[in-house]
Parts: sequence; C-alpha cells; structure tokens
Amino acid sequence: MTFPKLTGLIAAPFTPMDADGNLNTALIPEYYQFLKRNKVIGAFINGSTGEGVSQTKEEKKLVAEAWAEATKGDQDFKVINLVGGTSVKDAIEFAQHSEAIGLFGIAFTAPFYFKPASANALADCCRQIAAAAPNTAFYYYHIPVLTGCNISIYDLLNAVNGSIPNFAGIKYTHEDFMDFLSCMYIDNGRYDMLWGRDENMLSALVLGSFGAVGSTFNYAAPLYYEMHDAFKNGDLIKARDIQQKSIDMIRLLGKYGGIATGKAYMKLVGLDCGGFRLPVTNMSAEQFESFKKDVEALGFESFRSK
Repeated sequence: MTFPKLTGLIAAPFTPMDADGNLNTALIPEYYQFLKRNKVIGAFINGSTGEGVSQTKEEKKLVAEAWAEATKGDQDFKVINLVGGTSVKDAIEFAQHSEAIGLFGIAFTAPFYFKPASANALADCCRQIAAAAPNTAFYYYHIPVLTGCNISIYDLLNAVNGSIPNFAGIKYTHEDFMDFLSCMYIDNGRYDMLWGRDENMLSALVLGSFGAVGSTFNYAAPLYYEMHDAFKNGDLIKARDIQQKSIDMIRLLGKYGGIATGKAYMKLVGLDCGGFRLPVTNMSAEQFESFKKDVEALGFESFRSK
C-alpha cells in the first residue's frame, strides 16, 4: 500500500474554544478555508497544538468529525488525526473512528507514562493501531521532548521492517539530523519524513525534506513558502534571513508563556480560537497589549497569513 508523500506546509491547528473553555467546532469550516487560502495543504489535528491530551474522548471525536465534514470532497487537503497517547486501546478506537469518517491519516505518539522499553515494543504498538485503520495512512509522531521516549526513529523503522502496510511516515519533531537523514534512506526512501520544528525548517530543506507540520503555519504560512522559494532558487542568504525572522516570531511564544501564545497570534489574523485549557496558562489582557506591540515590531503584518 502506498500513499502520496506530502510536499508543502501542514498546519497543526488550534482547537477552537469558546469563552467558557468548551469546544467551538463551528469555527472549523472558516479555519479550513483560511488555511486553504494560504496554500496550506493539510491539518494535523488533536496534536500538541490542538490540545488533544486536554480533551475527552468524545471531544476528540467531535473535532475530528468537524474537520472531516469541513474538508469533505477536497482530496488535496490531507487531515491527519493524532489518535494516541497513553492508551493503545483508546488509540485503536480513535483509529477506527478516523477511518470511518474518511480522514486521510492517523498519527500515534509514544506512550509517555508507561514508556516502551525498546524499538520492538514501540513497533508492536504501531502495528496494532495501524491495523485498526488499514486503509488509512499511519504516521508515527516523534516528539521526545514531551513523551520522554528517546527511541531513535531509525531503530523504529528497522523494527517495523515493512510489516505495517499503511505505515506512511514520520512527523519528526526533534533535532537529531543524523537520525532524520538516515530514515530518509530506509528502503529506498519509502517513508514520508515530515519535519516538525518550524524554527529550523531550513535545515530540513537542506536535507531534502519538503513536507513539514507546524503550529506557526497557522498564522505565518507565507513566510515559510517564501523561505522555501528562496532556498529552491539558490538564495541561501535570503532563506537564512527568513528563517531568523521565523525564530524571532517563535521567541515571543516563550516570552509570553509558551504554547498558548499561538492562540494570541490567531486573534491577530482574525480567527479567535479562545484560550488553552489548564494546566496551560493564557496571557492576561495587559500582556496581550504588550504582545501586540512586540508582534508589530516584527513586521508581522507583512508576512502573516491573510
């Protein structure tokens, strides 16, 4: 079974919430159209940015269904749903649901409480979940900074050894370029290696990876396409300057409290996705005013998604 390798930007959408912290799935059709307008080719839903770990099982299904409905009939826009997580049983249930509603792909990240002890154990988890949705592209989501699972993807893919027919690729959110490049060569480049660190995407372009999943693609997609074009045209200095502009934008996430700052950026591009749920802390009204000044100083208006 083969799936197309994804070339372009895949956003990791924020899950829209109302003022009371409840799901606001009514915003998702507009959100989808906004991403399409900015040449984003897909959505990686219910992930870190999408607060999948802060939702109930029923909520995660509602979010997936809303994205499935909003993108229905658009074969060019690929929706990948993160199905797990700590519970393989839950992940199997979400995988089956994702296939039933017609999503392009599912993703699974390493259990982060009882961690797999080896690449073979992690491969067994992947095998069971992928088998629950045999006609759906399966991606493993590698993000050891959050899962604490440091099994190399090179070892994982060799443990899989072609035994999972719908294993399409990896969402690689780590900085081990040796591991990443080696994975690109496994089985004659069989696996779709999607880069997951917006702040060093240029380094992935150098290695030949042209598909990426990121949170800042929600609100600054034109910046990354400009960087890609500069790199493609051999203007490495321009590409490097654009990457630094991306880094400056991302530094504000840290300055204003972390991942929730992304939803503040979304307000500035006209999509109010509400706030993050606890334990994540949202910025105060005073901080938001300061944030707006810092964003203006970046020249955000010149490269933001519109």
